[in-house]
Amino acid sequence: MSEELQLLITRLSLYLQEGWPYVLIELAVIWTVVYLILRFLRGTRGARVVKGVALLLIAGTLTVQVLGGDEKLARLNFLYANFLAFASLMLVIVFQPELRRALVRLGETRLFRQTGQRKQRVVDEILASVDYLSRMKVGALIAIEQQTGLRGIVEAGVRLDAEITKELLNTIFWPGSALHDLGVVIRGDRLLAAGVQFPLADSDRLPQELGSRHRAAIGLSQEADALVIVVSEETGTVSVAERGELTRHLSTEDLRPVLSRGMTKVQLTQRVEEPLPDSEAPADEPNPAEQPETKADEPPA
Repeated sequence: MSEELQLLITRLSLYLQEGWPYVLIELAVIWTVVYLILRFLRGTRGARVVKGVALLLIAGTLTVQVLGGDEKLARLNFLYANFLAFASLMLVIVFQPELRRALVRLGETRLFRQTGQRKQRVVDEILASVDYLSRMKVGALIAIEQQTGLRGIVEAGVRLDAEITKELLNTIFWPGSALHDLGVVIRGDRLLAAGVQFPLADSDRLPQELGSRHRAAIGLSQEADALVIVVSEETGTVSVAERGELTRHLSTEDLRPVLSRGMTKVQLTQRVEEPLPDSEAPADEPNPAEQPETKADEPPA
């Protein structure tokens, strides 16, 4: 046993001396594949199976390679080789749900994804929510991230990272909810965060009839290239702020081409960022964006 072990160590040393760059590449590839598999199986029943199978394979491989040699334990080598082929077939059967899920995810990648249909769905959901909120005279503030990232302002909000639906948007902005006074941020086809305070524009340069939501929409559009939709709580009118300019009194049909144009600039599969910290805005300081609009969109009679 000691001779076989010494021979194995000698071969390994020679291999490392002559081809160590290839060894590093192989180890990097193996580590990446194992990491991706474990990450994919995390939280599933297949993860426990992988641990058990990996333990058996490691123990069996070490036993056969160290004790087997070239001629010794020939029967064990034969059985182990056939066991690996049988184990591969067993893994396909055991991991059938996980393999199916992996293929479904592969089909949903950018290479195969029907980007146009997904963008159209996002536009339809936003328009349906804006139309409902406008008819019910419920205030809303929706920012759609473009090329300039909005992470700096969403860190103090409430992270959602949820699928965009009209029901979710309506629930967030409904009066009495904890997040209805502030804004939401949309990144790609995900509702990234709610309860986000937008920077306010200078009120001295704006019409006096504009409330805090419109000032927040203009302020954000001045600092970033985001497309910001505003629904007035007083009159239900819909406005859009873009690059510091506010376009008011839009209908749903008027808003559709503007929103579609804005979504064409957005990649639905956005860059990966670090998780946002779960933080809340300070409660002891007054938040001007939380105050309801004191003036309507139209001048008082």
